[in-house]
Amino acid sequence: MLLAPIAVLFLPWLESALSLGLGGRNMWLIKQKVLQSQERRVQKYFLKNYKILPMFGGMTEPKEGLFPQPLDHFNRRNNGTFKQRYWVNTELWEPHHGPVFFFIGGEQTLTSYSVLAGEHVDLAQKYKALLVSLEHRYYGTSINPDGLTNRNIQFLSSQQALADLATFREFIGQQYNLTRNNRWICFGGSYPGSLSAWFRLKFPHLVFAAVASSAPVRAQLDFTGYNKVVSQSLSNPVVGGSMKCRSAVASAFSQLDGILVGSNTSRLEVDFKSCQKLNGSDDRVEFAGNLADIVMGTVQYNEEVPGRNIANLCRIMTDQKLGSVYQRLMVLNKDYMDSMELQCVDNSHQNALANLRSTEVKPYAMAERQWYYQTCTEFGYYQTCEDKSCPLSRWLTLQFQVDVCAQVFGIDPGSVQGAVDFTNDYYGADHLASSHIIFVNGDIDPWHVLSVLKNQSHSEVALVINGTAHCANMLPVQQEDLPSLRQARQKIDHQIGAWLAEEHLSSW
Repeated sequence: MLLAPIAVLFLPWLESALSLGLGGRNMWLIKQKVLQSQERRVQKYFLKNYKILPMFGGMTEPKEGLFPQPLDHFNRRNNGTFKQRYWVNTELWEPHHGPVFFFIGGEQTLTSYSVLAGEHVDLAQKYKALLVSLEHRYYGTSINPDGLTNRNIQFLSSQQALADLATFREFIGQQYNLTRNNRWICFGGSYPGSLSAWFRLKFPHLVFAAVASSAPVRAQLDFTGYNKVVSQSLSNPVVGGSMKCRSAVASAFSQLDGILVGSNTSRLEVDFKSCQKLNGSDDRVEFAGNLADIVMGTVQYNEEVPGRNIANLCRIMTDQKLGSVYQRLMVLNKDYMDSMELQCVDNSHQNALANLRSTEVKPYAMAERQWYYQTCTEFGYYQTCEDKSCPLSRWLTLQFQVDVCAQVFGIDPGSVQGAVDFTNDYYGADHLASSHIIFVNGDIDPWHVLSVLKNQSHSEVALVINGTAHCANMLPVQQEDLPSLRQARQKIDHQIGAWLAEEHLSSW
């Protein structure tokens, strides 16, 4: 069966590498825009490198399947199951000795492109690997119709997800008659990057090696480090930043905060195109968060969308011809809204809560409810701005974000720190006692501070890529790639090849 035209098949598999974090409504919209840009990039690469259209013949369509997965791996008295979606691409595989490259899904839907494009597919061509991918439980279509209710969402956790990976590995092994010669190497970016490392850590007898890209393996309740990196990146001349830029952004948000503490916010509502009046402090926090998202999203996804980068942000914020720093922030907001084709910005906290409370299963929608639940019960990761080093709004507080856990899920805000502590104790935070793991991070990416940045041993390797953002190494190669990114990909390739060669020799 030949692949259908790409416009039909191409859906957001890369979202599994993009959704990490919270933020306001604007951050989720930025992620969608980044996704669309990366979709076009992968599409262009795929069309250039593979003959996929019927008129040319060529690659057959990857196999899509549904696998009956236990709902609760840790209570065998619970006989419930759900159907978990997966893909398999055998086109590049040499069955006798070819490894298995396992792409791990994360906090969004997955599609067939999870086994058709990306760094892991480029490597699979060289090492003649079988390509498989698995959609994460409770995301995309891998969820029961009632799974998002407060009663049933309890089965969403990284521990259950890792057990899913183990059960799925056994299933694929039986389906394709795999032997010990077919070594498994898993790949993931962002939260799935953490899962990739943890799968190797917890199931070393099942997975031979792992590549963990932009993986925040250290859970943290109050993630102050996020905006510290934002501050550093705004000051970094390598990516178009400067101290003048950082100072202008900080000054603009300081003026914004001064107005927010007053009784009249009508000026802000007009100047920054709010869809509604700011009713109370909760709406003011949403407003401040949405504006901060523009800066945070630009840094996190620097250069991922043409024209949306730190250099352009700093050009606007340091251009005195545009007026005061407050007026420049207005220009930055308008530039963002135009790029998103927005007439106004929804700053209603009640609307945000209603969205998080919705239990309707929408397979291809953004998965805010599920991911917020995991932050409340496992990770924290709340990006705050309560210390002096933060250049954004002081309205971004920890208390506001953990209170949402109670408002949406009935989870005691005081229990979130305990959940974070357990996660770090269970996995080892950023000191995993494991082997055969490559941690890859970009130093512009705010999430890199929660990852592994130094070699832990000769086989627990850390690569920090100068000048790159979130999960940059996972995308296909393009001409504009920085030399540092090209070198990092070569090191990943070399390390995987060396490990496979060692294992192959030892098996003789």
